Amino acid sequence: MKVVVSGASGLIGAALVPSLRSAGHEVLRLVRREPTETDEIRWDPAAGELDASLLQGVDALVNLSGENLGKRWTDARKRAILDSRVQSTELLARTAAALDPKPSVLVVASAVGIYGDRGDEILTEESAAGAGFLADVVRAWEDAADPAREAGIRVVHLRQGIVISKDGGALKPMLLPFKLGVGGRVGSGKQWWSWIGMDDVVAAYAHVLEGDLAGAVNATAPNPATNEQFTKALGSALHRPTVLPVPAFAARTLFGEMGDAMLLGGQRVLPARLVEAGFDFSTPTIDVALAHVLTPR
Repeated sequence: MKVVVSGASGLIGAALVPSLRSAGHEVLRLVRREPTETDEIRWDPAAGELDASLLQGVDALVNLSGENLGKRWTDARKRAILDSRVQSTELLARTAAALDPKPSVLVVASAVGIYGDRGDEILTEESAAGAGFLADVVRAWEDAADPAREAGIRVVHLRQGIVISKDGGALKPMLLPFKLGVGGRVGSGKQWWSWIGMDDVVAAYAHVLEGDLAGAVNATAPNPATNEQFTKALGSALHRPTVLPVPAFAARTLFGEMGDAMLLGGQRVLPARLVEAGFDFSTPTIDVALAHVLTPR
Protein backbone atom coordinates (compact mmCIF):
# COMPACT_ATOMS: atom_id res chain seq x y z
CA MET A 1 0.00 0.00 0.00
CA LYS A 2 0.91 3.64 -0.31
CA VAL A 3 0.65 4.97 3.25
CA VAL A 4 0.84 8.55 4.56
CA VAL A 5 2.03 8.88 8.18
CA SER A 6 1.91 11.97 10.38
CA GLY A 7 3.97 12.07 13.55
CA ALA A 8 6.53 9.85 11.81
CA SER A 9 9.42 11.14 13.94
CA GLY A 10 7.67 10.41 17.24
CA LEU A 11 8.12 7.37 19.46
CA ILE A 12 5.72 5.10 17.56
CA GLY A 13 6.23 6.66 14.14
CA ALA A 14 9.99 6.12 14.24
CA ALA A 15 9.37 2.39 14.67
CA LEU A 16 6.27 2.10 12.46
CA VAL A 17 7.66 3.72 9.30
CA PRO A 18 10.64 1.35 8.83
CA SER A 19 8.43 -1.61 9.77
CA LEU A 20 5.88 -0.72 7.08
CA ARG A 21 8.65 -0.24 4.54
CA SER A 22 10.23 -3.58 5.36
CA ALA A 23 6.81 -5.15 4.75
CA GLY A 24 6.80 -3.70 1.22
CA HIS A 25 4.62 -0.62 1.72
CA GLU A 26 5.52 2.80 0.33
CA VAL A 27 5.48 5.44 3.09
CA LEU A 28 5.15 9.21 2.79
CA ARG A 29 5.78 11.33 5.89
CA LEU A 30 3.94 14.54 6.78
CA VAL A 31 6.23 17.24 8.22
CA ARG A 32 5.61 20.78 9.49
CA ARG A 33 8.86 22.20 8.05
CA GLU A 34 9.97 22.53 4.46
CA PRO A 35 10.53 19.03 3.03
CA THR A 36 14.15 17.93 2.64
CA GLU A 37 13.53 14.34 1.50
CA THR A 38 11.54 12.98 -1.44
CA ASP A 39 9.20 11.06 0.88
CA GLU A 40 8.16 14.18 2.84
CA ILE A 41 5.05 16.32 2.39
CA ARG A 42 4.62 19.62 4.21
CA TRP A 43 1.43 20.31 6.14
CA ASP A 44 0.21 22.72 8.83
CA PRO A 45 -2.70 21.29 10.85
CA ALA A 46 -3.17 24.47 12.91
CA ALA A 47 -3.66 26.48 9.70
CA GLY A 48 -5.60 23.71 7.95
CA GLU A 49 -3.00 23.47 5.18
CA LEU A 50 -2.36 20.25 3.25
CA ASP A 51 -1.99 20.00 -0.54
CA ALA A 52 -4.44 17.25 -1.44
CA SER A 53 -2.86 16.77 -4.88
CA LEU A 54 0.24 15.35 -3.17
CA LEU A 55 -1.89 12.60 -1.62
CA GLN A 56 -3.37 11.42 -4.90
CA GLY A 57 -3.28 7.63 -5.14
CA VAL A 58 -2.74 7.09 -1.41
CA ASP A 59 -4.27 3.88 -0.01
CA ALA A 60 -4.06 4.58 3.71
CA LEU A 61 -3.39 7.36 6.21
CA VAL A 62 -2.07 7.07 9.78
CA ASN A 63 -2.30 9.99 12.21
CA LEU A 64 0.15 9.81 15.11
CA SER A 65 0.21 13.57 15.80
CA GLY A 66 -0.38 14.91 19.28
CA GLU A 67 1.17 17.13 21.94
CA ASN A 68 3.04 15.29 24.71
CA LEU A 69 0.77 14.39 27.65
CA GLY A 70 3.54 13.78 30.16
CA LYS A 71 4.08 17.31 31.43
CA ARG A 72 2.18 19.41 33.97
CA TRP A 73 -1.16 20.46 32.48
CA THR A 74 -1.39 24.23 32.40
CA ASP A 75 -4.40 25.76 30.64
CA ALA A 76 -2.20 26.45 27.61
CA ARG A 77 -0.89 22.87 27.52
CA LYS A 78 -4.39 21.43 27.84
CA ARG A 79 -5.47 23.53 24.85
CA ALA A 80 -2.41 22.33 22.89
CA ILE A 81 -3.13 18.67 23.82
CA LEU A 82 -6.69 18.99 22.50
CA ASP A 83 -5.99 21.14 19.43
CA SER A 84 -2.99 19.11 18.21
CA ARG A 85 -5.10 15.97 18.09
CA VAL A 86 -8.37 17.38 16.80
CA GLN A 87 -6.89 19.69 14.15
CA SER A 88 -4.58 17.06 12.67
CA THR A 89 -7.29 14.38 12.56
CA GLU A 90 -9.89 16.75 11.12
CA LEU A 91 -7.53 17.93 8.37
CA LEU A 92 -6.56 14.40 7.35
CA ALA A 93 -10.19 13.23 7.45
CA ARG A 94 -11.43 16.14 5.31
CA THR A 95 -8.57 15.75 2.85
CA ALA A 96 -9.08 12.00 2.54
CA ALA A 97 -12.83 12.47 2.01
CA ALA A 98 -12.18 14.84 -0.91
CA LEU A 99 -9.74 12.56 -2.77
CA ASP A 100 -10.76 10.61 -5.86
CA PRO A 101 -10.17 7.74 -5.57
CA LYS A 102 -10.49 7.81 -1.80
CA PRO A 103 -8.04 5.96 0.44
CA SER A 104 -9.42 2.76 1.89
CA VAL A 105 -8.53 3.41 5.53
CA LEU A 106 -7.67 6.14 8.04
CA VAL A 107 -6.02 4.94 11.25
CA VAL A 108 -5.91 7.46 14.09
CA ALA A 109 -3.94 7.03 17.30
CA SER A 110 -6.25 7.23 20.30
CA ALA A 111 -5.96 6.49 24.01
CA VAL A 112 -7.42 4.38 26.81
CA GLY A 113 -7.93 7.67 28.63
CA ILE A 114 -11.36 7.77 26.99
CA TYR A 115 -12.59 5.36 29.68
CA GLY A 116 -11.71 7.68 32.56
CA ASP A 117 -10.58 6.43 35.97
CA ARG A 118 -12.70 3.30 36.47
CA GLY A 119 -10.99 1.42 39.31
CA ASP A 120 -11.11 -2.38 38.93
CA GLU A 121 -13.83 -2.40 36.25
CA ILE A 122 -12.82 -4.50 33.23
CA LEU A 123 -13.09 -2.36 30.11
CA THR A 124 -13.42 -3.37 26.45
CA GLU A 125 -14.32 -1.48 23.30
CA GLU A 126 -17.97 -1.94 24.26
CA SER A 127 -17.53 0.03 27.49
CA ALA A 128 -18.90 3.56 27.72
CA ALA A 129 -16.62 6.58 27.75
CA GLY A 130 -15.75 7.99 31.15
CA ALA A 131 -15.35 11.46 32.63
CA GLY A 132 -12.45 13.87 32.94
CA PHE A 133 -10.14 15.91 30.73
CA LEU A 134 -8.55 12.96 28.92
CA ALA A 135 -11.91 11.33 28.22
CA ASP A 136 -13.19 14.60 26.76
CA VAL A 137 -10.06 14.99 24.61
CA VAL A 138 -10.28 11.45 23.22
CA ARG A 139 -13.99 11.82 22.40
CA ALA A 140 -13.28 15.00 20.42
CA TRP A 141 -10.21 13.36 18.83
CA GLU A 142 -12.21 10.39 17.58
CA ASP A 143 -15.15 12.54 16.46
CA ALA A 144 -12.76 14.63 14.34
CA ALA A 145 -12.46 11.68 11.93
CA ASP A 146 -16.17 11.89 11.04
CA PRO A 147 -15.63 13.48 7.58
CA ALA A 148 -13.70 10.37 6.48
CA ARG A 149 -16.24 8.03 8.05
CA GLU A 150 -19.13 9.83 6.35
CA ALA A 151 -17.30 9.54 3.01
CA GLY A 152 -17.27 5.75 3.34
CA ILE A 153 -13.63 5.42 4.39
CA ARG A 154 -12.86 2.74 6.98
CA VAL A 155 -11.73 4.55 10.15
CA VAL A 156 -9.89 2.87 13.02
CA HIS A 157 -9.15 4.43 16.42
CA LEU A 158 -6.31 2.56 18.13
CA ARG A 159 -6.85 3.25 21.84
CA GLN A 160 -3.32 2.85 23.12
CA GLY A 161 -2.16 2.12 26.62
CA ILE A 162 1.29 2.97 27.99
CA VAL A 163 3.80 2.07 25.27
CA ILE A 164 6.77 0.15 26.68
CA SER A 165 9.96 1.50 25.14
CA LYS A 166 13.27 2.53 26.70
CA ASP A 167 13.58 5.24 24.04
CA GLY A 168 10.71 7.43 25.25
CA GLY A 169 7.15 7.57 26.52
CA ALA A 170 6.29 6.85 30.15
CA LEU A 171 9.10 4.34 30.78
CA LYS A 172 12.16 6.42 29.90
CA PRO A 173 11.91 8.96 32.78
CA MET A 174 11.35 6.07 35.23
CA LEU A 175 14.60 4.30 34.36
CA LEU A 176 17.14 6.51 36.19
CA PRO A 177 15.46 6.53 39.62
CA PHE A 178 14.79 2.80 39.39
CA LYS A 179 18.39 2.10 38.34
CA LEU A 180 19.50 4.09 41.38
CA GLY A 181 17.29 1.94 43.60
CA VAL A 182 14.95 4.79 44.58
CA GLY A 183 11.93 3.72 42.54
CA GLY A 184 8.66 2.48 43.92
CA ARG A 185 4.90 2.38 43.50
CA VAL A 186 2.93 5.60 43.08
CA GLY A 187 0.24 6.20 45.68
CA SER A 188 -1.52 2.97 46.69
CA GLY A 189 -0.13 1.09 43.68
CA LYS A 190 -3.56 -0.45 43.12
CA GLN A 191 -4.42 1.70 40.10
CA TRP A 192 -4.41 -0.17 36.80
CA TRP A 193 -1.85 0.73 34.13
CA SER A 194 -2.88 -0.73 30.79
CA TRP A 195 0.18 -1.01 28.58
CA ILE A 196 1.49 -2.46 25.31
CA GLY A 197 4.98 -3.40 24.08
CA MET A 198 6.45 -1.35 21.25
CA ASP A 199 6.72 -4.35 18.92
CA ASP A 200 3.06 -5.16 19.55
CA VAL A 201 1.77 -1.63 19.01
CA VAL A 202 3.64 -1.45 15.68
CA ALA A 203 2.20 -4.85 14.73
CA ALA A 204 -1.28 -3.63 15.75
CA TYR A 205 -1.04 -0.68 13.34
CA ALA A 206 -0.02 -3.03 10.53
CA HIS A 207 -2.84 -5.41 11.51
CA VAL A 208 -5.57 -2.78 11.25
CA LEU A 209 -4.09 -1.23 8.10
CA GLU A 210 -4.07 -4.56 6.30
CA GLY A 211 -7.25 -6.01 7.85
CA ASP A 212 -10.88 -5.00 8.03
CA LEU A 213 -11.47 -3.79 11.60
CA ALA A 214 -13.21 -0.43 11.96
CA GLY A 215 -14.06 1.81 14.89
CA ALA A 216 -12.45 1.61 18.33
CA VAL A 217 -9.74 -1.00 18.85
CA ASN A 218 -7.94 -1.26 22.21
CA ALA A 219 -4.18 -1.41 21.62
CA THR A 220 -3.23 -2.84 25.00
CA ALA A 221 -1.66 -6.08 26.15
CA PRO A 222 -4.09 -8.83 27.26
CA ASN A 223 -2.72 -8.63 30.83
CA PRO A 224 -2.99 -5.11 32.28
CA ALA A 225 -0.91 -4.53 35.42
CA THR A 226 -1.49 -2.56 38.57
CA ASN A 227 1.05 0.16 39.24
CA GLU A 228 2.52 -2.03 41.99
CA GLN A 229 2.90 -4.99 39.60
CA PHE A 230 4.44 -2.69 37.00
CA THR A 231 6.87 -1.34 39.59
CA LYS A 232 7.94 -4.79 40.78
CA ALA A 233 8.45 -5.98 37.20
CA LEU A 234 10.58 -2.92 36.41
CA GLY A 235 12.71 -3.44 39.52
CA SER A 236 13.14 -7.10 38.63
CA ALA A 237 14.18 -6.29 35.05
CA LEU A 238 16.76 -3.81 36.36
CA HIS A 239 17.79 -6.01 39.33
CA ARG A 240 17.02 -3.18 41.75
CA PRO A 241 14.84 -2.88 44.87
CA THR A 242 11.51 -1.01 44.66
CA VAL A 243 11.02 0.03 48.26
CA LEU A 244 10.57 3.81 48.06
CA PRO A 245 6.96 4.63 47.15
CA VAL A 246 5.91 8.03 45.82
CA PRO A 247 3.09 9.30 48.05
CA ALA A 248 -0.09 10.43 46.30
CA PHE A 249 0.30 13.98 47.62
CA ALA A 250 3.80 14.17 46.10
CA ALA A 251 2.52 13.11 42.67
CA ARG A 252 -0.23 15.73 42.90
CA THR A 253 2.19 18.41 44.07
CA LEU A 254 4.69 17.69 41.29
CA PHE A 255 2.29 17.12 38.41
CA GLY A 256 -1.08 18.57 39.41
CA GLU A 257 -4.05 17.36 37.37
CA MET A 258 -1.80 15.29 35.11
CA GLY A 259 -0.50 13.35 38.11
CA ASP A 260 -4.02 12.61 39.29
CA ALA A 261 -5.18 11.41 35.88
CA MET A 262 -2.16 9.54 34.57
CA LEU A 263 -0.23 8.39 37.65
CA LEU A 264 -2.85 7.92 40.37
CA GLY A 265 -5.78 7.01 38.11
CA GLY A 266 -6.01 4.24 35.56
CA GLN A 267 -8.01 1.83 33.47
CA ARG A 268 -8.14 -1.97 33.36
CA VAL A 269 -8.45 -2.35 29.60
CA LEU A 270 -8.60 -5.55 27.57
CA PRO A 271 -7.89 -5.76 23.80
CA ALA A 272 -11.08 -7.72 23.06
CA ARG A 273 -11.28 -6.94 19.36
CA LEU A 274 -7.61 -7.66 18.62
CA VAL A 275 -7.83 -10.97 20.49
CA GLU A 276 -11.02 -11.87 18.62
CA ALA A 277 -9.27 -11.07 15.34
CA GLY A 278 -6.50 -13.52 16.17
CA PHE A 279 -3.78 -10.94 16.92
CA ASP A 280 -0.68 -12.57 18.42
CA PHE A 281 0.99 -10.56 21.21
CA SER A 282 4.76 -11.04 21.37
CA THR A 283 4.98 -9.61 24.91
CA PRO A 284 1.70 -10.49 26.67
CA THR A 285 2.82 -9.84 30.27
CA ILE A 286 4.59 -6.86 31.83
CA ASP A 287 7.50 -9.00 33.07
CA VAL A 288 8.19 -10.27 29.55
CA ALA A 289 7.75 -6.81 28.00
CA LEU A 290 10.14 -5.03 30.38
CA ALA A 291 12.72 -7.81 30.18
CA HIS A 292 12.49 -7.63 26.39
CA VAL A 293 13.23 -3.90 26.15
CA LEU A 294 15.73 -3.66 29.02
CA THR A 295 17.87 -6.77 28.49
CA PRO A 296 21.10 -5.79 26.68
CA ARG A 297 21.48 -7.35 23.25
